[in-house]
Parts: sequence; structure tokens; C-alpha cells
Amino acid sequence: MNIHLVDLQAQYSSIKDEIDTAILRVLQDGQFILGPEVKAFEEEMAAYCGTKYAVGVASGTDALHLALLACGIKAGDEVITTPFTFIATAETIAKRGATPVFVDIDPKTYNIAPAQIEYKINNKTKAILPVHLYGQPAAMEHILDIARKYHLKVVGDCAQALGAEYKGKKVDSLGDVGCLSFFPSKVLGAYGDGGMVVTNDPEIAEMVRILRVHGSKVSYQHVMHGFNSRLDALQAAILRVKLKHLDQWNELRRSKAALYTRLLSQVDGIEPPYFEKNCKSSCNYYTIRLKDSRLKRDELRKHLESKGIQTMIYYPLSLHLQEVYKYLGHKLGDFPQSEQAQEQVLSLPMYPELSEEQIQEIVSEITRFVNR
Repeated sequence: MNIHLVDLQAQYSSIKDEIDTAILRVLQDGQFILGPEVKAFEEEMAAYCGTKYAVGVASGTDALHLALLACGIKAGDEVITTPFTFIATAETIAKRGATPVFVDIDPKTYNIAPAQIEYKINNKTKAILPVHLYGQPAAMEHILDIARKYHLKVVGDCAQALGAEYKGKKVDSLGDVGCLSFFPSKVLGAYGDGGMVVTNDPEIAEMVRILRVHGSKVSYQHVMHGFNSRLDALQAAILRVKLKHLDQWNELRRSKAALYTRLLSQVDGIEPPYFEKNCKSSCNYYTIRLKDSRLKRDELRKHLESKGIQTMIYYPLSLHLQEVYKYLGHKLGDFPQSEQAQEQVLSLPMYPELSEEQIQEIVSEITRFVNR
């Protein structure tokens, strides 16, 4: 049995007629950059996220970069974030000429540990950039309290968490800005790349709109240096179709996660993901942890691969240990929770169309490996 980490073909098959109609509509209209499809999608996304504004951009990385710029982050500033994330989180801080300041993670949620944030704040600190990793909301109440106390911006990396909720509110709406990714493997995935900035601040929204079109308000009249970062109409049309199904898909993801957890809780040495009771995870990824030192994560991966089961490690090397951040002067042992997680986590197949039989097969093979 071959089980993909994400099965995009199965998803397409389930909504094929809707997708094909949307693509044909754009092809017949002939407007492929921005235009009415993007505008309509922005309005629908703002309503979904519970924000006043949504601005489509070329990728999730661009969403972070433009959001930081719109929030006034500049050379010499510091932005507090997590080392246990995809590089785009810290990369965009560095591209502003600012310094990413890492804080270790909570070992249960894998998100930034809010109790450690205040120790890293100084007069150069301008923002906190929490990541809602795997779709599990970060501890936003505590983070927002710290931000208010020190007058800091909060830029949320919500790339894996669209539709996730923290105490009844969409995580994208919490803080000054929420940054979304429509990379194909995300819960709301395009057929290419794409991203979005969502906010309640009209000045931030307007700045991102200007920045995404080479710094212009009016064509060929430029008020600043900007970027070519526009969400194209084809992707917007596809995402508009998928958005209608997103809540149902996320509920299916949560039900698959619950089944995984029920079955894996009986397997010694395997720790299922932790889910906060006052939150709803998007379950973008279902990530287990090998807690028994006798169990070798890479050997489990090879065993599952031999049975046709795809897995992925998110993430195998924490950012503070990456060569690109050597200049920050970090060493092994600086962020022990992040370093331990990088050696133990493994993400299993997760998508709405994943069947109960497939989950049982995956857990059976994990059990077989553990017992062996």
C-alpha cells in the first residue's frame, strides 16, 4: 500500500469540476495578474480570518517579508522568534537587516515558549514573530500581553495554521499581522505558490499593497522601492474554490488526528502530538515524537518507506545551528528543547482524504517496528 504524505491528486479529484470551471473562467477572462479574482479572494479571506483587510502576495515568504517591512522593521532592529521552524521565518527578518533573536520552544506544542521571551527583550527589540507550528496555535494571550507591555509588533507566521483557532478566534487575526502561505502542501494549497497578509491595520494593508507592485500606488508612479510580489488570478480562482471546503477539510484532518492519537497512545515510546483544549489545530501536519532513545527515528523512516509510507522531518536542524546563522554565535546546547525535537519528531501522512484503513496500516507498521 502506497500512502503519500499529502495526496493532492485525491483532493483535485474530489472537486475537479469546480476547479476546472474556475480555471476556464480566468482563461476566458484573460486577466491573469491581480484583477477581480484576486480582489474577490482577498475579500473572502478577510471575512474568513475575521480581519478587515487581506492582501494577496506571491508566497508565504513574501507575506512575512512585506509584513515586517510594513511594520517598520529595519536594519539594526531585533525580532524575537523560534529556532524550530522553516528558514523563511528568520530569513525574512535577516533580509530586513534586522537580527533574529531565538527563544526556545515549549516541548509539548513545539511553539515558542512565552515565559522565556521577556529575557530577550531590549531597546533594539521591535517585534515578536510566533509560529503556529504544524497548525497548533502558539500561546497568543501571553505573547500579546508581552507585546503590549513593551510596545512591540506581533507578526504571526500562520503558514501552517489557516483555520486554526485560539480561544474561539482565528489565529490569523491575532496580533498586528497574520502571514499565510498557499504552498500546495498547506491546508489551503494553490497549484503553485502564493501567500497573503491579513490585518486590521489600514496602514499596514496599504503599505503591503504598494510594496507588492514595485512601490507604486498608480501605475508607473513609484513612491518607494518595492517588489514584484503579486498573487495571480489563476491561483486566486483555485483558492476561492478550495476556501469553500476548508472548514470541512480541517474537521476531517482533526478526526484523522484523533484516530491516529487513539491508536498510537497504545504504542510504547511513541508520543502523539499535544493539542491544547482551548484551541483548534488545523492539523496541517501530524507529528509524532520518538521518546524512547532505543527507537531510532531514521530507522523508523526507512521501515515505513519500505512499506510505501511517506514521512517527513519538520525540521531536522534548528535554525540557530544552520551555517547561515553562524554569525549569531550560537552553539549546540543553547536551545535544548529545539535541539531535542529536531532529533525526535516525524510527520506522518495527513490529508482530508486519508482513510481509516490507511491510518491503521501506518500505525500497524509503527507498532511492528517498535516491537521488533
